[in-house]
Amino acid sequence: METLIVNQNEVPRLLPMKECIEVMARAFAALAREEVTLPQRQIVWLPEKTGALGLMPAHLSALGAIGVKAVTFFPRNEGTDIDSHQGAVLLFETGRGRLLAVIDATAVTAQRTAGVSGLATRLLAKPEAGDLALVGSGVQARTHLEAMLLVRTIRRVRVASQTPERANAFATREAKRHGIEVESCATVREAVEGADIVCAVTSARTPVVLGEWLSPGVHVNAVGSSVATARELDAAAVARSRLFVDRREAALTEAGDFLLARGEGAVTDAHIAGELGEVLLGTVEGRRDANEITLFKSVGLAVEDVAAAQHIHGKARGSGIGRFLEFGGHRSDAD
Repeated sequence: METLIVNQNEVPRLLPMKECIEVMARAFAALAREEVTLPQRQIVWLPEKTGALGLMPAHLSALGAIGVKAVTFFPRNEGTDIDSHQGAVLLFETGRGRLLAVIDATAVTAQRTAGVSGLATRLLAKPEAGDLALVGSGVQARTHLEAMLLVRTIRRVRVASQTPERANAFATREAKRHGIEVESCATVREAVEGADIVCAVTSARTPVVLGEWLSPGVHVNAVGSSVATARELDAAAVARSRLFVDRREAALTEAGDFLLARGEGAVTDAHIAGELGEVLLGTVEGRRDANEITLFKSVGLAVEDVAAAQHIHGKARGSGIGRFLEFGGHRSDAD
């Protein structure tokens, strides 16, 4: 039995951002139509929470795909040559359970997370939005810039990071990559004020984006935190916004930006306006006027990884990208 092996560098070639956004749209539409089985992720923390292993399974009945992402999270890797998220996405077929693909999870996570934010921005940001602030300068900042350029006509890009050196390096590199000007800002406030799209893509555990900095009509993608005890936005930012989530059940247990604001009495569960898939299908209204602040809080779902893996597997054969190897799965009738 042949199994596809796809490494980190090959994933973006099989799942380019433009295609990724559409794959994510199909996945979220299936989720909203209740065509997905999606257990809560399981997380095993190392002592003193220096790192964790997460297991994220999903079954998409409409797409005929089942799989799991096994990924480690080591926040101390930020700023080093090793990514904070590492692992593999395993894709199985639903007929006989064969292992179809083993795909690098670092690259899948980078692509699909930004693809979902791209979808959220397409659905919720003002049509004329084009002043982009990136809070963070790592892998997710890079892929989010790519996604934002695809869904809106971006006329200005500002980036802020933990240090001016990181922001400057990002600005120089990405300006060259995309042929655009990218401004490096000394503070997060300088980047965020006046922006009409904000992508918070940091490993911060305490707020780095304050509500008082948000301009009327801005759309915010809050991506960096996926645990209940960490957040990038303060309570005022959440309270000022019309909040949309990837999935209510996940947000109510994992979305620290929302949960900590709720714990401070700034919002209640009713503050969640809807899920992204519901906006996509038109069962929940998205942006209501040009001055409304919209917020998409992402915690990341296994349905995104499995949909991405299925798309990658479907494109790989005949493309010359990835390798098909004899992996196993045959019955052994040894004496």
